[in-house]
Amino acid sequence: MCRILLKLLSNLSFMKSLEPYRCEIDEIDDQILKLLSRRAKAVVEIGVIKKANGERINLHTAGREAEIFERLFQNNHSLYPNEAIRHVFREIMSASLCLESPVKVAFLGPEGTFTHLAGLRTLGSSAEYVAIWSIDGVFHEVERGGAHFGIVPIENSTEGLTNRTRNMLRDTTLTIYGEVSQQITHHLVSKSATLEDITTVYAHPQVTEQCRKWLGENLAHVPVINVASTGQATERSLNNPTAAAIASELAASRWNLNVLGYQIEDCLNDYTHFLVLSKTMPQRTRKSKTSLMIETRDQPAALSELFAPFTSQGIRVTNIAFHRSLTNATHNVVFLDIEGHIDDEPMTKTLAELKTRTTRMKILGSYPTEET
Repeated sequence: MCRILLKLLSNLSFMKSLEPYRCEIDEIDDQILKLLSRRAKAVVEIGVIKKANGERINLHTAGREAEIFERLFQNNHSLYPNEAIRHVFREIMSASLCLESPVKVAFLGPEGTFTHLAGLRTLGSSAEYVAIWSIDGVFHEVERGGAHFGIVPIENSTEGLTNRTRNMLRDTTLTIYGEVSQQITHHLVSKSATLEDITTVYAHPQVTEQCRKWLGENLAHVPVINVASTGQATERSLNNPTAAAIASELAASRWNLNVLGYQIEDCLNDYTHFLVLSKTMPQRTRKSKTSLMIETRDQPAALSELFAPFTSQGIRVTNIAFHRSLTNATHNVVFLDIEGHIDDEPMTKTLAELKTRTTRMKILGSYPTEET
C-alpha cells in the first residue's frame, strides 16, 4: 500500500513539474492563433486588391513564396530544421491561398500516388486535388481551365526520362510553373496486421522490380499481381484482408492501412522529379531556372555550335536530354535546363543567338529553382 501511495505522490509531483511549461505552450499557441487570424485578414485583402485590378493570373505567386521561404530559412535560429519550417508554412500558405480563391490541382492519379504526394508538398493540403488517368489528360485539364495547376513526372533517377511528358511539352500552350523532387520510398501496406497473413501482393511492374530483393527475402512464395499504378494496387488490396500492396506512406494513411514493411525498395536513393504546369509564368525570383526545347538539324558540329552561346555568356546548363524528332527524321530535339531567368541580360542575349542556330526554339518555362 505504501509503495502505491509513494508512486501516486511521485506521479503527482512529476505532473506538477510539467504544468508551468504546458501553460507556457498554451499561451504561445494562443498567440500563434491570433497571428494566424491577422495573417488571414491580410491575405484576403490582397486577394480583393488583385481581383479589383483585374489581374488575369493565378492568385498563387510562386515568386512570393520563394521569397518567404528564403527569408524564413535565413531567420531560422530555432531547434526546428528548415524542412520542418517549410512543411508548417506550406500548409499555412495553402490554407491562406484558398481564402483568396479555391485552388484546383490536376495530377496523374489515382489518389495516393507519388505524383499526388508531390502536389501536396508543392501546393499544400488545402487545395482541391483531381486525379487524372494519363499525362495527356493532366495537360488537357489545365489547358481547358478545369484546373489551375497540373503535376506530372518528368524524370526518375533510376528509370530515366518520362518521354510522354516531354512530348506533351513540345506542343502545349502551358508553361512550367515550378518543380519538386520527391524521394520514392515504397512500403508494403495491408488491412492485415501481420506479414504471415499475406497471400497476394499488388504492385506496379516497375515498383515490383525496384523491390525485388525485399520480396525475395520476405515473401518469396507469394504471387505478385501487376497493376497500372501504386494507387490502383492500394485500391485492389482494400477488400481483401490477406492482400497487400506496395505503395506510398500517403496511400497507407489515406486508407488507414497497416505498414508491414518500411522502405522496401532495393535502392534507397531513388528520386522522381515532377513539374508544376500552369497557364501563366511565375514571377521572376532571385534563383530561377529556365527550360528550353530546341530543334536542330542532324549534322556534324550542330551540337557544339548549339552550346557556344551559353559558354560565351557564362550560363550554366544543368540538364540535357536528346531525342530524335518525331516529325522530321533529319532533326534532333534537345531539352535543356539552364540557370537563370529569361529576363536576365545574359539569358536574353543567349536566346537571341540560339534562334539563329536552330530550326525551332521554345521556352518551356522560367520558374523558381526548388530550394533544398
